[in-house]
Amino acid sequence: MAIKNISNLEIVKEFGKNDKDTGKPEVQIAILTKEIKELTAHMQTHKKDFHSRRGLIAKVSNRRRLLRYLHDENIERYREILKKLNLRK
Repeated sequence: MAIKNISNLEIVKEFGKNDKDTGKPEVQIAILTKEIKELTAHMQTHKKDFHSRRGLIAKVSNRRRLLRYLHDENIERYREILKKLNLRK
């Protein structure tokens, strides 16, 4: 199994109800946060990689939408995910 899949499984176990619960907004936000951190590190060394920059912006927008949804649906879960992932809002 690829390293990316193993780390995603660990995230699903931590934030989901069970091993296959990938639909929760918390799980999706955590996976997107990991991918955003990886792409940000990539962009630090490859400043002119505009294709990756576009993907990074898309992931950030998707995470923002999921956070807005979670904020509107359940403010306690929203605050908890911000604290766990050390996100600012």
